[in-house]
Amino acid sequence: MVGSAEDLEEGTAKVVEPEESGFSEAIAVFHAETGCFFALNDNCTHEDASLAEGWIEGEEVECPLHSSSFSLRTGKVTCLPATVDARTHKVEVRDGQIVLFPGTDADPDACAQ
Repeated sequence: MVGSAEDLEEGTAKVVEPEESGFSEAIAVFHAETGCFFALNDNCTHEDASLAEGWIEGEEVECPLHSSSFSLRTGKVTCLPATVDARTHKVEVRDGQIVLFPGTDADPDACAQ
C-alpha cells in the first residue's frame, strides 16, 4: 500500500523505497494530470536522477537532469538522451488507497483511478 489516493495530488509523484515495497529498486508512483496513477522505476535510465523529481505533463514525465522523457503508461522513452525504456509496475486504487504491485508489469491500457 502506497497511501491514500487523495493525498497524492495530480501532477505529483511519491517515491516508494525498496524497504517499503520489497522490490530491488525505488519505485515512483505518479498521479498524472489525466487522473490516472502509474508507477515506474524511479531512477532515470540515462543517468542517476529521480524521475519523481521530474516534471509531469499529461501522461509523460521529464527527467530533471537531462530532459529525457518517458511515457508513464508504457515506460517507453519519448525524448532523448535516454535510449532505454523505464520499467513499469502495476498500480490499482482500491477503496481510496493506492496499491502497488512491485515487479508486476503495468497494463498499458489500464488507468488506475
